This record gives sequence, structure tokens and C-alpha cells, in this order.
Amino acid sequence: MKISCLKSELVQALQIAGRSVANKPQTPILSGIYLRTENNTLEIQATDYEIGVILHISAETDEAGEVVVSGRYMQEVVRTLPEENVQLDYDKETKILKISSGSSTFTLLSMDANDFPKINRMQEGKTFKIRSVVLKELVRRTIFACATDETRPVFTGALLELEGDKVRMVATNSHRLALHEETIGDEQNEKCQYIIPKRILEEMQHIMGGEIPEDVVVYCTRSEMSFETDRAYMTTRLIEGKYPDYRRAIPSEFATRVTLPTSSFLSAVSRVGLIARSSEYNTIKLVFNMGEVHISSDNPIVGRAEETVKATIDGDDIDISFNASYLIDVLKVVNGDQFILMLNDSLKPAAVHEPENEDFVYIITPVRTKH
Repeated sequence: MKISCLKSELVQALQIAGRSVANKPQTPILSGIYLRTENNTLEIQATDYEIGVILHISAETDEAGEVVVSGRYMQEVVRTLPEENVQLDYDKETKILKISSGSSTFTLLSMDANDFPKINRMQEGKTFKIRSVVLKELVRRTIFACATDETRPVFTGALLELEGDKVRMVATNSHRLALHEETIGDEQNEKCQYIIPKRILEEMQHIMGGEIPEDVVVYCTRSEMSFETDRAYMTTRLIEGKYPDYRRAIPSEFATRVTLPTSSFLSAVSRVGLIARSSEYNTIKLVFNMGEVHISSDNPIVGRAEETVKATIDGDDIDISFNASYLIDVLKVVNGDQFILMLNDSLKPAAVHEPENEDFVYIITPVRTKH
């Protein structure tokens, strides 16, 4: 098996595949990356049984063949090669893969390709198409709200919901919730829900990192989901369980509407939040009054911080406290120069919206404080 390809394309593919190589493999073969050549294409596979990925890059090949080598060393070797052209030459007799570029030559011992758990593409179940830019936006605007605590597994993933011509993604850790909705076309889908692990969504963003929008074909069953583009295929197990009714967490009305400048408010909360970081709930206090919001944090061990930002307040004045990180996270994904904070009272959930955009909402629960 002889292959000639571009270093830049090979490095990018190995970086993506490498994130699916098991860190602590159940068997040695799962530490490897599978390479296969056919019809001037190099196929690369990696899996840890939870996530599997198949990638393709253009290559000059003289014969079909397959080999498995250490994922870690393959990545490190190719990344350090001196020139753009890379040659891979596998000798079946010695079971050695030779990697050459310019004046550099490396050899890697191989593993038995027959032992590698090759990824089978899904052929059945629900199928729909979505543009890569739409899927990336759904992920970007929600997954930061997923839980990190494994005690409630359904909250460690994001809910993907299809209904009619709409697709929604929802993430929550029970203290905050992010929801983003997009239209995906004329097709009318029956309502269906899937809980996708946060990790697969993070990795998918790397695969769809190109600037040119493309179609993503999604295949779904009760237990698995896959995403396919022209150059990549990724599959994952879904999280079992019933996702709670997220609509019940979204208040139907609010007493106070506050319009704030996104950038300056984010900067102010980030600065005041420096003092709050060492407190149990990372708490900052917001006082809305007289056309401004006063932001403060008081830590008896560290010190105090306070800052004021201009605001347009429509409704009753209010004092309320939040986890600073929960505000910072959402402000990083808000689109536009301004955002709207909807409030009721100091103990009821608040909502973050964007002006003239009903497709995104973020719900945040206040922190109870002693007054």
C-alpha cells in the first residue's frame, strides 16, 4: 500500500480522528487509527465505541490496502514533517508503515487491521437534512448550558427536537436553560426528540469548521445518531431517558423589561465576577434603578467590586442576584449590540432575549441571597 497526499489535509483529518481515539482504551486496538486506501482516496477511521468518525482525503494510491497504527504517534509524526508532500508506504510482510516527507523518514509498527472495530454506516431510521451553518448555530447557542454532573445523564446532553419544519436544540443543567430554534425546509416532520451527548456536538463543530456551508445528512434511531457530510461521517450513541418538558421552565410573562448593551455589560459582569469567583455560587448582585444597573460582588475574604452600566428599564425596579458565569456564558453567544433581560422578582427565573428575535431564549434562575 503506497499513498501520496498533502500534509495539511492529512494533519487536519488526523486531528479530528484523534479526538475519537480512546484515552484509556479497553483494548490496544482502540488506541489506533485505521487507514484504508481505494480509488485515490485515503479513508481514516477512529472510535472509542461511544463516538466513531470516518474521514476522507484525496490521495494518490497505487493499490488498495489497510493498516492500523498508533493514533497518538501518527498525529505527532505527521504534524512535524518538513514538507507539504507526504508519502505513506506499508509493508505487509514486516507490518511496518513508513512515513516520508523531504529528508525525514519515520517507521511505525502496525496493529492487525482485522481487529479494528470498523464503523458501519447507519442505513435505517429517521433521516433529515440540515445546513451545516444552521446546525453549528444550534450547537453554539445551547451546549454551554449542559450539565457537567453525571448524576442526571439526560442533562449532560442536548435535546434535538424536530417538529413540522422546525428544529430545536435545548440544553439545561436545571439552573439555566438555553433554547434555539431554526427552520430547516418545507418538509413536515412528526415531533421526535433525541438526547445527544455534549461531546459529540463539540466534536461535530470541528468537522464542520469550513467556511463553505454544506448539507449535513442526519440519521436517527432510538439509540444512535449519525451526521454525514461529503468528507466526514460521525456516529454516536444517544443518551437514554426522557427529557423534561422544557417549556414549563419558560415563564409566560414578565413584569420588567431591561434593554442593555451587550459588550459593555459583558465586560462589567466579567470584571465584577472576578471577586465572585471564590464564593460558593459565584454570586453577583444586580440593582436596576433610575435608568442604570448597578453590578456588585462582595466577598468578605477577598474584597468588593462594583460597576454601573446604563440601561433602558421598562417596568418595576428590581434587585436580583445571579451566578456570574451563567450570565457571561450567554452573553458570549448573543448576537447583536443589545440584548433584553426580562424579570419578575428577585426569586423568579429571568430570561435573556435578542431584540426582534423569538428563535433564541435563555432562562436563568436567581441565586437566593441574605439581605
